[in-house]
Amino acid sequence: MQRLRPKLMTVCVVLASLIPILWESGVGSDVMKPIAAPIVGGMITSTVHVLILVPVCFAFMKERALRHGTLQASEPQSEGQEY
Repeated sequence: MQRLRPKLMTVCVVLASLIPILWESGVGSDVMKPIAAPIVGGMITSTVHVLILVPVCFAFMKERALRHGTLQASEPQSEGQEY
């Protein structure tokens, strides 16, 4: 959850700068479109990967480790404590 805002802000700024390049049809657009298209696709897929797939895989791995007894459940750390 701590990485949600920075990741979304980065993706929005990159998409906002590259989407107009994909829509243009003027001089130089034939060179810029092949450069911008993979970057736009990469930003979208990296967002899905970082914000959805990684947390889901992490939760499955931790749940499996808890079921097999290789990981002990920890108590939530209160806000005033540091280790």
